[in-house]
Amino acid sequence: MKTPVKIILVSVFTLIICSFSVAQEKSKMPKASEGKIERLENFNSKYVTPRNIDIWLPKNYSKQEKYAVLYMHDGQMLYDSTTTWNKQEWEVDEVVSRLIKEDKIKKCIVVGIWNAGKERHPDYFPAKAFELLSDEAEKTLRAQIKEKSGMEIFPNGISSDRYLKFIVEELKPYIDKNYSVLSDKENTFIAGSSMGGLISMYAVCEYPQIFKGAACISTHWPGVYPLKNNPVPKAFADYMKANLPDAELNKFYFDYGTETLDAHYEPHQLMIDKIMKEKGYSAKNWKTLKFEGENHSERSWQKRFDIPVLFLLKK
Repeated sequence: MKTPVKIILVSVFTLIICSFSVAQEKSKMPKASEGKIERLENFNSKYVTPRNIDIWLPKNYSKQEKYAVLYMHDGQMLYDSTTTWNKQEWEVDEVVSRLIKEDKIKKCIVVGIWNAGKERHPDYFPAKAFELLSDEAEKTLRAQIKEKSGMEIFPNGISSDRYLKFIVEELKPYIDKNYSVLSDKENTFIAGSSMGGLISMYAVCEYPQIFKGAACISTHWPGVYPLKNNPVPKAFADYMKANLPDAELNKFYFDYGTETLDAHYEPHQLMIDKIMKEKGYSAKNWKTLKFEGENHSERSWQKRFDIPVLFLLKK
């Protein structure tokens, strides 16, 4: 018996909206294989729902030294597979520790920002790109999603601008004050996968004076689940065309696989790559990679995580 198409679409849409989410009250403290992890429990914000922040510190972290900072989204998936919903992890602590030991990157800490479950999609969807949709395109998009999945898109609006304010105005000042870090742009980076790739791109475009570069891994250019004649990818492209920062001052890393959700990304990424070239980005400040046979999962991202980290934080 065939699985109804509507059920498949609902499952995919739910994955995009809520993937990587775990109830915070039931969360376990992750353990680091290398270095140590400190948690800011339900970090309060006037902009977004409070959420856990898991901060990884390298071995021999010392207040006598200063460290670069890598902010990462979906923080509950980064360090310890025994605490994640799908028993997968990025192995951030192992990968970054190895690159530091090999003296290939700046010494850094990683600030893992948890997503807030069902708020993940509106937190991570670039609001100013959505605003570029015509009224007709937005109406059609909403109708398509409602018809195919039975779900509303952004019933409470898009919160990504507030999410970035939370990072820039609340979380970063706390990290700068309480940890021995370099607070300048040249030592501040941001990274994420899927919708986390979109919000990382958006962060550098909106705050190029704060973030030096972004790693956008398996970037979910469809914005919602893949649709025919989807207007969202072009809206992202139009936004970037108008808002990409100076190519001499900022860096972007993009990649994608060829299986599961990633199988939909290549044509959209090629459109973005064309814009990057038009805006003067070159190999020294921009990289896009394709990974044959890799899918949309932490296991796939873990395999290649060292590449964007080295690109952004190389000594």
